[in-house]
Amino acid sequence: MAPPTAIPETFARAVSGLRSATCRPEIVLEEVGAPQRLAPYGFALSAGVHRDDDEVATGRLILLHDPAGHEAWQGTLRLVTYVTADLEVDLAADPLLPGVGWTWLTDALEAHGARYRAAGGTITQTLSTRFGELAGPPAAGDIEIRASWTPLGENLSAHLLAWCTLLASTAGLPPPGVTALADRRPAGAV
Repeated sequence: MAPPTAIPETFARAVSGLRSATCRPEIVLEEVGAPQRLAPYGFALSAGVHRDDDEVATGRLILLHDPAGHEAWQGTLRLVTYVTADLEVDLAADPLLPGVGWTWLTDALEAHGARYRAAGGTITQTLSTRFGELAGPPAAGDIEIRASWTPLGENLSAHLLAWCTLLASTAGLPPPGVTALADRRPAGAV
């Protein structure tokens, strides 16, 4: 569905709020094309989370706007996210991981004062072991968080900051201002 030429003020303010917030330096944001068939108006950001020059998590945040409203959304705006990160096998196998992943989202929204309703989503944990011709790397694990919620209000900067916090949690980054302790054993020590 092609968007009409005039952009509603509600959508313009929501996009402005997303553009105005700044994430921590390990998270690189980029505006990308939004899906065209989900709502009359859309805006999307992609993110890469970097630790020690490696990309350890990725994500996408999509803002949808339907001026007529949507019953399932309980409003006219909807935020949709997809976040994925590689995990250590023991963490990926933890049966409590899905519940923890969901609280990463809800706690981040609450911590940033990002008011919302009608939140829903899925958390998928995956373990992969390679065999035969694909054998080689050890077992690997990952987590995928797919969620959506209806923001209350039109300034979405707090929602973007909460999403950045979700990305950081999923990637295993320490809280801002906290430095991970380096391995201080002498070379060759066990």
